[in-house]
Amino acid sequence: MSLQCGIVGLPNVGKSTLFNAISTGKAEAANYPFCTIEPNVGVVTVPDERLDILTKLVNPQRVLPTIIEFVDIAGLVKGASQGAGLGNKFLANIREVDAIVHVIRCFEDDNIVHVEGRVDPVFDKEIIDAELQLKDLESVDKKIQRIDKAARVGDARAKAELDILKQYKTTLEAGKNARSLNIDPKDRDAAIGDLHLLTVKPVLYVANVDEGSMLTGNQYSEKLREVAAAEHAEVIVLCAAIESQIAEMDDPEERQLFLEEFGLTKSGLDRLISASYQLLQLITYFTAGVKEVRAWTIHRGWKAPQAAGVIHTDFEKGFIRAEVIKLPDYELYKTEAGVKEAGKMAVEGKEYVVEDGDIMHFRFNV
Repeated sequence: MSLQCGIVGLPNVGKSTLFNAISTGKAEAANYPFCTIEPNVGVVTVPDERLDILTKLVNPQRVLPTIIEFVDIAGLVKGASQGAGLGNKFLANIREVDAIVHVIRCFEDDNIVHVEGRVDPVFDKEIIDAELQLKDLESVDKKIQRIDKAARVGDARAKAELDILKQYKTTLEAGKNARSLNIDPKDRDAAIGDLHLLTVKPVLYVANVDEGSMLTGNQYSEKLREVAAAEHAEVIVLCAAIESQIAEMDDPEERQLFLEEFGLTKSGLDRLISASYQLLQLITYFTAGVKEVRAWTIHRGWKAPQAAGVIHTDFEKGFIRAEVIKLPDYELYKTEAGVKEAGKMAVEGKEYVVEDGDIMHFRFNV
């Protein structure tokens, strides 16, 4: 399952520095607008202590963690919805991602140009929001015009969609993001699913602070938290420059000492990657054997056959049952055989909703 988070923000807020730190890709980072023109894609592993525990128990030949993709997208400026700067390219790229990681500058540095001339995280956030809202409003208006005639002549489906579209139009015109509107998912998808609205995507804010504010945040990050709280969004506070240094350390012990020196228990990047995974409403289940211990990504709420289909479509088509072990039981009894003998392996059918952290073995017949 390939899912992407787009890293967005104004120019010179630290997007590419952050991207370089969380991925193996090396986006150019420079002190001028539009340094990133083509989107860079980086594949990163999702930190998971459960995978480490399972690996020590099983001692497999190989270990495959779950992954998530981050896309570093060109900086946006005021007027992008009308094509200013690299606006059209930016908006086309962001339309393709599943969620948005919005990086906002929360530090002062006279040596790094701010595209708006001052540090104001709330204002910066509003610039991005406004440009995305304007583009979404354009999309909604076009569809309203397209189905209005059918709705007026009595087409029930068109009328239902038109009612929802008008709600989105009112919301966007009020300067609010489409995600703030609480519409039944089925009705929402019928009305706007084909529009791929930008502001309907889930968002995570990253407050890029100075080194001295990594632990406590600062006045800028607090202002950002206040506005993010109003839309029930999470804020991750980190210093992209320091995270970049941490990421370059290959020695785990050296990295741990560096973290301790700054009073950190885990890197900001690990927190960001995990938060992005949760933002996409993803969970992990595991398969474990001598040849391979592997983490698999699925959507929260998926049933066992759907989860099996991530491994292979035949597993879903011919699904018979799933054998499920909970990690605490595996830790206690040490082996799969030990878990079975203790009667702690559950046999689940097609209606079983997979839980985060399940260790699963599928029986199927095609």
